[in-house]
Amino acid sequence: MRVLRRFGDSRQAFASVRRNPALRRALLAFGCAWTAEWAFTVALGVVAFRNGGATAVGVVAFARMAPAALLAPTSIAVADRFGRDTLLAFASFVRGGAIAAATVLLATAAPLLAVYACAVVATAAFIVFRPAHSALLPALCSDPLELTSANVVRGLLDSVGTLLGSLAAAALIALSGTAAALAFAAVLSLGAGVLLVHLPYEHPQHRAEPAWPRIGAETTAGFRAMWRHRDAGLLLGLALAQTFTRGCLNVFLVVVPFELLHTGQTGVALMTAAVGAGAVAGSVGAFVLVSGRRLAVIEGIGVALWGISISLSGVLPYVPTVLGLMCLLGIGNALVDVGLFTLPARLVPYELLASVFGAFESLAAVTVAMGSLITPLAIALLGTRGALVVLGIPAFALVVVAWRRLRDIDGSVVHRDREIAVLRRVSILRPLPIPSIDALAASVEIMSVAAGVEVFRQGDSGDRFYVIEEGDAEVVGDGRVVSTLGPGECFGEIALVRDAPRTATVRARTPLRLASVARAAFLLAVDGFSASAREADVLVRDRLAGFTPRPPNA
Repeated sequence: MRVLRRFGDSRQAFASVRRNPALRRALLAFGCAWTAEWAFTVALGVVAFRNGGATAVGVVAFARMAPAALLAPTSIAVADRFGRDTLLAFASFVRGGAIAAATVLLATAAPLLAVYACAVVATAAFIVFRPAHSALLPALCSDPLELTSANVVRGLLDSVGTLLGSLAAAALIALSGTAAALAFAAVLSLGAGVLLVHLPYEHPQHRAEPAWPRIGAETTAGFRAMWRHRDAGLLLGLALAQTFTRGCLNVFLVVVPFELLHTGQTGVALMTAAVGAGAVAGSVGAFVLVSGRRLAVIEGIGVALWGISISLSGVLPYVPTVLGLMCLLGIGNALVDVGLFTLPARLVPYELLASVFGAFESLAAVTVAMGSLITPLAIALLGTRGALVVLGIPAFALVVVAWRRLRDIDGSVVHRDREIAVLRRVSILRPLPIPSIDALAASVEIMSVAAGVEVFRQGDSGDRFYVIEEGDAEVVGDGRVVSTLGPGECFGEIALVRDAPRTATVRARTPLRLASVARAAFLLAVDGFSASAREADVLVRDRLAGFTPRPPNA
């Protein structure tokens, strides 16, 4: 019954995704971009191995990722001045152009160094795509369920892109050569850029644009925020264990088929496609997790599966077993993405979110590059089987160490979800995107008020906004009861919106349980988005039309 109920929740959430045109376009663009990435990776890996073996694969992977590690945080800091949608479109066009140039160079037998240089440019452009996209999605979503469902859909697109990109690259390489596979990746990258041009969504209005000289400080803001927000830092840190393993996998995907399984370039495509097939299966399974309450634990399981799958491939180096383990690794990849790109968006302030994801992508590039560079050395020292066994251990071991804290993180998020559910019942707050409502929920203070006790008096200064979770209250203006309020209704907004004294007294008619928010947090959220500001203005006008207090000296 629980699984059936979760499928019902997921259908409702995905219906909201379908009704959100900006979210649909953003997700489709991601699918195009990620399919292009895997087609590009497979084609480039085959080119490198044919011309230099395992060492060339590792060096090319390192060369692609190292510059990207330096560019990601700075690019994100600059990009927030122009909008995250603008950055995504620009990155897609630059990437598509660089891959197109690599295609022409390869087809005309130009020096391979020129092809690899284009690959570095394409990767540097793409390195900012995922963090900017991850920071954009919360602004397109209205509640935690929609954000989780959007990340599940994105995970599915990631998985399908891994599978289709790998298979398409293999087919094109077999039929027309590696240049055709690169051309396919270029077209998809440019298509992603077209989808992201003029993406319709409302930017927060209250965010001041910082001065250009502060770019240096902002470049490191994401790293500092990862340290200050320890729970988000832990989740991102575990994901870095996965990205290190992914760097190792970039080499193993080429070396294992050629040197261990003896299946050649067909084996490269099969192993990569197995990862994609497992990721698709994992993403479909993640549908039942869309309203789940264990996303941190799920991420941990996903990271552990990466390590287990790599190590066991060295213990059992047989084609069916390795392909099955690559499917298991793909399932782990889908599980990691659900937690990794949902929870930090709820644990870090929205204005720092792009910087945090940019910092993560920078560190991810470093760890992928390290894995790609270390793996050929490990193979030389330990052999292919020994390298597989040893390099899979860190991811699993780190999850074991962090397991208890992952469970605690899940518990804290469940508590915040309850506060969001209370706040969402209020018309003023309903239009807010998830980053704003999540920040409000984090600042909520729960109050209990006994029957007959006043929450505040007419003429008091306004310092808080209130939502009734349980009980009834009466509004007393100029000595008479003018209205009553029940669960799901709010009060206290007039003094905050109009910057005026309290217009009436609010008294508990029955015992009250209230969710209260400080003035600064309320105004930051409501004034930052026009839809909420309009709702607040309508509510204030309606209430003042029903009762207007006498002037103080009347």
